[in-house]
Amino acid sequence: MTPKDRKHIRIWYWSGAVLVFIILIIGGITRLTGSGLSMTDWKPIMGSIPPLNEAQWEEAFDQYKQFPEYQQMNRGMSLSEFQIIFFWEYLHRMAGRLLGLVFLIPFGWFLIKKKFDKTQLKRTLILLVLGTGQALMGWYMVMSGLVDIPAVSHYRLAAHLMLAFIIFGCCVWFALDLKEKQKSPGKGAAELNKWLAAFMVFLIIQIVWGAFTAGLNAGHIYNTFPKMFQFWFPPELWLYEPFLMNFFENMVTIQWFHRVIGTVLGLMVIFIWLRTYQLETAFTTKMWALALFALTLLQYAIGVFTLIHHVPVWLGVLHQAVAMILFGIVLGFMHFLKENPTISAEFVQG
Repeated sequence: MTPKDRKHIRIWYWSGAVLVFIILIIGGITRLTGSGLSMTDWKPIMGSIPPLNEAQWEEAFDQYKQFPEYQQMNRGMSLSEFQIIFFWEYLHRMAGRLLGLVFLIPFGWFLIKKKFDKTQLKRTLILLVLGTGQALMGWYMVMSGLVDIPAVSHYRLAAHLMLAFIIFGCCVWFALDLKEKQKSPGKGAAELNKWLAAFMVFLIIQIVWGAFTAGLNAGHIYNTFPKMFQFWFPPELWLYEPFLMNFFENMVTIQWFHRVIGTVLGLMVIFIWLRTYQLETAFTTKMWALALFALTLLQYAIGVFTLIHHVPVWLGVLHQAVAMILFGIVLGFMHFLKENPTISAEFVQG
């Protein structure tokens, strides 16, 4: 590929990452406003056209009335109230369609013009599969809330969220791989990369359990910090049998576990930040570590305020958005550290 082609493809990857981030924010608003089940069918093409007149709005509203969310939770809702929740779900779906167009149109052009090398072609095909899977997972998630209980499966919600993070992460990593050569991270890169890999594992666990917390509305109980009311270990913590099911089904345990992993991440990031000074790393490495340190502690604080204020929409969305930014920072830091394996190896051997 020519430098110009690399630049264009890199911009394309970054545009995908930005759009996924925007969709995440809209999706967060959709979930927190209870809008996700307002559109009760999935029409990838015709679904792009919203109701355009009063008769069409009444038809859409009548269709919504046939499902459990209206019957069990929103009975008596006015048409204007329905239009508000419909708007957020419609916007979320349209943003997803926009992302599809932003991917497919440049992809077709790059392919026809033979701008891809083998590596980039494989990577774009991976993104195509992930994007298609995400669209299907979104509808699969919505389906779980259209029967019996008007709430989507927290497992499907977590899968939908993690696919968004994976697509975002791929876009970021692929874009970073196409940038110009950067400065050396200096000594200690190999060790720091191992710590970052461990941090990433705990961060992924935290994101999944954050989705469980959101899906089960576990953020609306025990709204105190650092204790859960007067308890470090609430009495409902181990009610379920078998024991492990508490971590997946018990909303008290899920919130407690989310707190614990968040604290572990906070302690880990303090260690990583201090370690960059002990290892005499390059200035840029220290700045990456400082950014990771500051953002992790900021996210911790946002999580606490979200909890104690009973998950207002703006704080819940902010908490989710900062999680994706944090995920991107970890990827960027790891990518920076892998740039110079020779120096890292010399440090380890010495």
